[in-house]
Amino acid sequence: MRTLIALTVCLTMSMASANEPVSAAAPAASAPSIKPTLPSIKPSAVPGAAPPPKNTATLAREAQAEAEAEAELSAKIAARLAAMRAGQKARAAAAAAKARKAAEARQTEAVAVNTPPAPKPYPGEHWSYEGETGPSNWGRKPEWAACGIGNRQSPIDLRDGMKVDLEQIVFDYKPSAFSVVDNGHTVQVTVGPGNYISLQNRTFELQQFHFHRPSEERINGKGFEMVVHLVHRDADGKLAVVAVLLERGKAQAMIQTVWNNLPLEKNEVVTPSVVLDVNELLPVRRDYFTYMGSLTTPPCTEGVLWMVMKQPVEASPAQMAIFSRLYPLNARPIQANAGRVVKESN
Repeated sequence: MRTLIALTVCLTMSMASANEPVSAAAPAASAPSIKPTLPSIKPSAVPGAAPPPKNTATLAREAQAEAEAEAELSAKIAARLAAMRAGQKARAAAAAAKARKAAEARQTEAVAVNTPPAPKPYPGEHWSYEGETGPSNWGRKPEWAACGIGNRQSPIDLRDGMKVDLEQIVFDYKPSAFSVVDNGHTVQVTVGPGNYISLQNRTFELQQFHFHRPSEERINGKGFEMVVHLVHRDADGKLAVVAVLLERGKAQAMIQTVWNNLPLEKNEVVTPSVVLDVNELLPVRRDYFTYMGSLTTPPCTEGVLWMVMKQPVEASPAQMAIFSRLYPLNARPIQANAGRVVKESN
């Protein structure tokens, strides 16, 4: 570097000498002497020169500053990562909530589609055989729920019965006092005490009998014009019903006695001074079908032992016409067999 500066100075001086006119009279030896002035160069300004050494305090401050900067950067990175994780977690939670709400909406929609509408409350206390108060709606009343959801309901179509040696029903009926009432659903006859049937080492006392048109029971799909149901009860309160099918033929004496004493008004009770012998209503042959069922009117109580006589009893067309004027239709429709065992006499 010093050589370069010296050459520069020399070149400058040479150029200056060349530009001045040379005096002819002056001798070369008398020319003035010019000394170049070299600039002061500090070692630190020279390229490639080593920097001055730093003292210990400076190094400590620099290290502390560098550590603080690194810590600040790490804190910013950590905060950024935490914010990113929180955002991801929030987005995941929002997506899960959205999916859950969509699933619940689909489930609610499916339930709404597959769930039948709630049944309307039963309209009042009265029941009938048609319309809003008919058999299809009896089960809407809570007290009569068995009419709708029971699985041992009556009547049924008696078919494919198992033919076995059934125990004979022992009828112990005798002439008795009786009363007749038209209760708004049928003609019902209540007999005095002392009329029984015996079966399976149990004794049932006759409570009342009543009529249905057409017959509620069917035998292998065949219905009959009318039926009489004789309702019995044992000492434990269990019910047993004997059904006697009616077909057109000659007049039936016991039925005529009942018709002769029909009340003039509904729910009016007539108690004749004559007696009634229920034995006259029974068929000659005592073969029967049997199964477990229910009452055929509300509340459709189950656990009723049914015995349907296989041989019908005749009643005259005129006798049937009298009842049909009062009740042209008072029969509950056939109910599901629901896998019940039906036995019949050989």
